[in-house]
Amino acid sequence: MADVKQQNKPKSSDGAPPRRAAVKNVTIDVKHVTRVEGHGNIVVRVSDGAITQLELQIVESPRFFEAFLRGRRWYEAPHITCRVCGICSVGHTTASVKAIEAATGIVPTEQTVLLRKLLFNGEQLQSHVLHVCFLAVPDFFGAGSVIPLASTHPDVVKRALKLKRLANDICGAVGGRHIHPVACHAGGFTHVPRPEELVALKRRLEESRSDLGEMAQLYSCLPIPDFRRDMEFLSLKVMDGSEYAFYDGKLYSNLQPEPTEVSEYRRRVIEDVVQHSAAKHCKSPNAPAYMVGSLARFNNNFDQLHPNAKEVAAALGIKPICTNPFHNNTAQLVECVHCTEHSIELIDELLTRGLHDEPLVEPSRFGLGVGSADVPRGILFHEYELDRDGKIVNANLIIPTGQNLANIEADMRVMVPQLLESGMTREEMTLRLEMLVRAYDPCISCATHFLDIEWE
Repeated sequence: MADVKQQNKPKSSDGAPPRRAAVKNVTIDVKHVTRVEGHGNIVVRVSDGAITQLELQIVESPRFFEAFLRGRRWYEAPHITCRVCGICSVGHTTASVKAIEAATGIVPTEQTVLLRKLLFNGEQLQSHVLHVCFLAVPDFFGAGSVIPLASTHPDVVKRALKLKRLANDICGAVGGRHIHPVACHAGGFTHVPRPEELVALKRRLEESRSDLGEMAQLYSCLPIPDFRRDMEFLSLKVMDGSEYAFYDGKLYSNLQPEPTEVSEYRRRVIEDVVQHSAAKHCKSPNAPAYMVGSLARFNNNFDQLHPNAKEVAAALGIKPICTNPFHNNTAQLVECVHCTEHSIELIDELLTRGLHDEPLVEPSRFGLGVGSADVPRGILFHEYELDRDGKIVNANLIIPTGQNLANIEADMRVMVPQLLESGMTREEMTLRLEMLVRAYDPCISCATHFLDIEWE
């Protein structure tokens, strides 16, 4: 049983905790939300029991990556945009090479696609282990960060570091570096891993099954907040059901099962500027907000999960359609198991086929191209327009966190009245709202990429 901090609350004569009076007036002003990438504030004001202001304010400065790309050559885009994020550098590289290939007519080889999927799994493991173990779990132990856990729960921290190192080494062996891969290009790889490297990684992946089992055992004991809200979940989906969608697929949601080609993403993802955020909000034709990320993928692609991942999901008590956003972290853990098993299968296939140095596939034309990948925080879009000389004249990047911001606010609008009615103190409500934001694993600085905000 996990050593989860329990609050010693006084109980009434029937054994139940006494019900505190509902709060009618409260102001919550969190500057900034901790344990997330980038800066964001939570502002909630309630007067006479009615919400008068509720905002997730993104105060990060725009980063101008779309502007950086203009005038650059087609082959430079993946290596510029992978710097958008140190956590999702593989995801940005993947979406970028796919967009460039769509714009240039390049068709990658089967070996290239297999290596990209293995590299992508490495990044999913990197990011999910970081978030679940280092950023989300401390809330459940009553710790302000992972640092105190190193003393109180060293086994948890050591296990997480071991898994993180394995994920880093997958990225290093395939991508050439632990972050910001240098070997992955539009048209192929400039370096392929040696067979003995893949054999060693496979052995470590097999050994990591026990560590993932311990993580799942720990997580099964954590008191996940009970909150539900019907919502739209948007993700990639491989329509023939051949694999769990990370690298490929069409746009799919629980509210609109008819798939949409990635090249037509603007029909499903509608960006909007809001006054209180330096990152755009997103809506869909079906709802004013929607969720992307692990929980969306889990809900839309459950049947394609590896059987071992389905067993972990059952042990953790999660099944589709799950409408509790706090279980996004549970879905991340389930995906860790899937990525581990899928990586073992990919390595077996690569070793059976044999690894070969291949020349990069060259462009056959220049035009407009869209690429997408379902990265750790959700679906990511890159779109480039190339002139006839192969120079980028326009670019558009839509980041998962930007797509989730409106949904987080929608969650808060339903959750805050429930918290007020429960009799929570302001401090307890503040922690619960911060936990909600952290459950989405936001990468705020990645999301502030646009140029045309108008402040009052």
